Amino acid sequence: MPNLLAFIPAAFLMAMVPGPATVMLIKQSAKGSRRNAFATVAGIEAGVAFWGLAAVFGLTALLIASQVAYDVLRIAGAVFLVYLGVKALFFRKRDGEVAEPAGRGFRSGFLINVSNPKAGVFAISFLPQFVPADGGPWSLLLCVAVWIAVDIVWYSSLALLVTRLGEWLRRDRVKLWLERTSGGVLVGFGVTVALEG
Repeated sequence: MPNLLAFIPAAFLMAMVPGPATVMLIKQSAKGSRRNAFATVAGIEAGVAFWGLAAVFGLTALLIASQVAYDVLRIAGAVFLVYLGVKALFFRKRDGEVAEPAGRGFRSGFLINVSNPKAGVFAISFLPQFVPADGGPWSLLLCVAVWIAVDIVWYSSLALLVTRLGEWLRRDRVKLWLERTSGGVLVGFGVTVALEG
């Protein structure tokens, strides 16, 4: 229990650090659809669950043990981030087009987390620090559940805030600025992921 209580604020701090998932959520939430925003949150958390279960079963250890496995995932993740960024920068949605389906938000949230090797390394290196030596896989699974719950609270609050601002954010000039800014940030994340060791 003391380990779990220490993990909760640590998980909140990790959730609050802006990353590709945060940028994607803001981008999707700014479109004004709560359904799409919460679908993106669900996708992000499905990605967290993927890495958490991979840590429970020891699969994320491959990312630390194998440089090749880490590099393949890192390059794939970088390419995906750059693709999303370029799409936001140069392929602006025309006014009057049908709103994106919620499934697209879920898919984007899921893929942006699954293709992020840092999430896997975080799961295998950070989570076990809060598991007692005799805790076993169930203690690690509990930490994963808390990680997801904390993420849901933070990202849902962020999604609600941004969708509340949706009417203002959907003005043409603001929308164009937001698309280009989020696109540039995603490209920047992608290039950073590609170049780092």
